[in-house]
Amino acid sequence: MFKELTKYKKCNQFIFEIENELSEVCNAPQEGNGVYLVYEVTGDEKELLFIGSTGTIQNNGELKVKVGGIYEKIVNAQQFGKLSRRKAWPIQMKKENIEALEVHWFETYNEKTKHIPTYVEALILQKFLDENARLPRWNVAF
Repeated sequence: MFKELTKYKKCNQFIFEIENELSEVCNAPQEGNGVYLVYEVTGDEKELLFIGSTGTIQNNGELKVKVGGIYEKIVNAQQFGKLSRRKAWPIQMKKENIEALEVHWFETYNEKTKHIPTYVEALILQKFLDENARLPRWNVAF
């Protein structure tokens, strides 16, 4: 895990396997905003596949809350074309022969902490880029 994320107290993780319903195993908050990291899990090995975020700050300093929060972004945002992740992830996992995904989420903007989700996402992506000379495999661009 990235040490930059250890300061966020509202956080958790879940495992997603092809036979699961993403909407049922996802334990991310529907009112929270922040970042999430998706890892491929194969046996004891993990590889970071994707880093994402939800929630934007308006010029008045207020958070523009996305309906459904981190949960909605993980479960229903589009990826790999025009499919929602709940449909796209199992298809992609079959294509790439991925056993399971481990998803970690962190609420970075709330009543106690005011860290812009896209800023935190950029920090983690930059650290990954510095260490690997590329973005995570499922991040198309930033």
